[in-house]
Amino acid sequence: MSDHGHELAFGGFLTPSAGRPEQVVARAKLCEQVGLDLVTFQDHPYQPGFLDTWTLMSFVAAATSRITLAGNVLNLPLRQPVVLARSVASLDLLTGGRVELGLGAGAFWEAIEAVGGRRLSPGAAVDALDEAIRVIREVWDTGRRGMIRVEGEHYRVVGAKRGPAPAHPAEIWVGAYKPRMLRLVGRAADGWLPSLAYLPKGPAELPALNAVIDEAAAEAGRDPGAVRRLLNVTGAFSRSSGGFLDGPPEQWVEELAGLALDHGIATFVLGSDEPRAIQLFAQEVAPAVRELVAAERTTPGSRARAVEEQQAAVEAGGSTALAVSPTPDPGVRLSARRLWDESTRPAAPPPPAGHVYTARGQAVGQHLVDVHDHLRQELTQVRDLLEQVKRGAVAPDAARAVLNEMTMRQNNWTLGAYCAAYCTAVTQHHGLEDASIFPHLRRADAGLAAVLDRLEEEHVVIHGVVESVDRALVDLIRQPGDFTELQAAVDLLTDTLLSHLSYEEREIVEPLARHGFFAGQL
Repeated sequence: MSDHGHELAFGGFLTPSAGRPEQVVARAKLCEQVGLDLVTFQDHPYQPGFLDTWTLMSFVAAATSRITLAGNVLNLPLRQPVVLARSVASLDLLTGGRVELGLGAGAFWEAIEAVGGRRLSPGAAVDALDEAIRVIREVWDTGRRGMIRVEGEHYRVVGAKRGPAPAHPAEIWVGAYKPRMLRLVGRAADGWLPSLAYLPKGPAELPALNAVIDEAAAEAGRDPGAVRRLLNVTGAFSRSSGGFLDGPPEQWVEELAGLALDHGIATFVLGSDEPRAIQLFAQEVAPAVRELVAAERTTPGSRARAVEEQQAAVEAGGSTALAVSPTPDPGVRLSARRLWDESTRPAAPPPPAGHVYTARGQAVGQHLVDVHDHLRQELTQVRDLLEQVKRGAVAPDAARAVLNEMTMRQNNWTLGAYCAAYCTAVTQHHGLEDASIFPHLRRADAGLAAVLDRLEEEHVVIHGVVESVDRALVDLIRQPGDFTELQAAVDLLTDTLLSHLSYEEREIVEPLARHGFFAGQL
């Protein structure tokens, strides 16, 4: 086992496509929103179909607030070391310490040469990278007196001033596969960043490659554990297993945990531009891997026991996959009013790794969705009835005006009764949750407190919207034909309620499938 005990991190590896730059930025922001630690971009300055990676990183840095950024990996032959060192330090200072340096010796030499770069032999490329790392560390070492002096064969920096230093101890991660590059990683880099797809034998190659790094680190007087092991991974999320990292999230959890515990991989970077895959990786895989690895580090053997217990529970009729799908927010807003900031909604903690959901638990989670579906359907009928009454409010000619007014008043009363009944149903549903279901969930899982607090706050807001619908109905009865106030109130109710129902399902359907609506139900 070569687990060095590093804190685990998870990131995204995005394609910097120039054709749809707004999509690239949106996916980077998604990485932050779903809880990933890191977002990275490949760097091919000779590729006109790609955005310039450093420019993109700077733009994304300004559009985010928490996530770390890195090139994966930056093309050294086309990026001068002193300028690169100062670029990294500058962006790190501007972001408060959110930049790491992923660095490569270079590849695709014909393309590099075509845009003005130098073609280097494999050995010379390693030597140049070694010299560049020395230059970069000298630039950052502002605590040392004197000018920078690195007189290398490929980079000669004599008399340059030091600085600026990064806001935090920025790390240098090197992409490497061959022995000479791996030895460079062991003696000079802070991290090793290969891609699993480039290892012909897959994870089976990791022990031998790790051994080269460890040996070189020891020879240089370094602790091999000081070198963080990162890994770019690709795969597919599917219902059944189709191979390594091709299957349901629980399979990914077991396999990534194995890479961490058996091969020391501490950072997993998902190569995918698919939003759903990014979300699954961040919200279902990453937390469970962290939990499984932490348990194994604390109590060796717990991973094997967890797998055995999980398998036994599945054989007894349960499933490690939650079969209930929360209803997504429609994303369309009918009213210009916003009664809350959706970006401040807290998220529920991840479920326990490998938890098996019983058929009864799945049914409990589905029941909440079914209740909400009924409320959504009834809301659609309220809106349809409102449209019908509005269309009948205009008399086609003067001769029918009296009859039409009588019909309109009757329709108004019908609409009022239907709306009042619906508003009562919404209020009763929320009252049941506040009085019974939420207190039970608080007792069952203290980690849900922030989510439950927010749901209760939104109940209060929605109650105020319901009251505005009631007031608009009263005014409509007094002044038939003017639907302006009622339409605005129903639009606002639609926006707030559909948003709330979606948020509630997203955060508590899974806890309900574990804990039920009341103590002892499951």
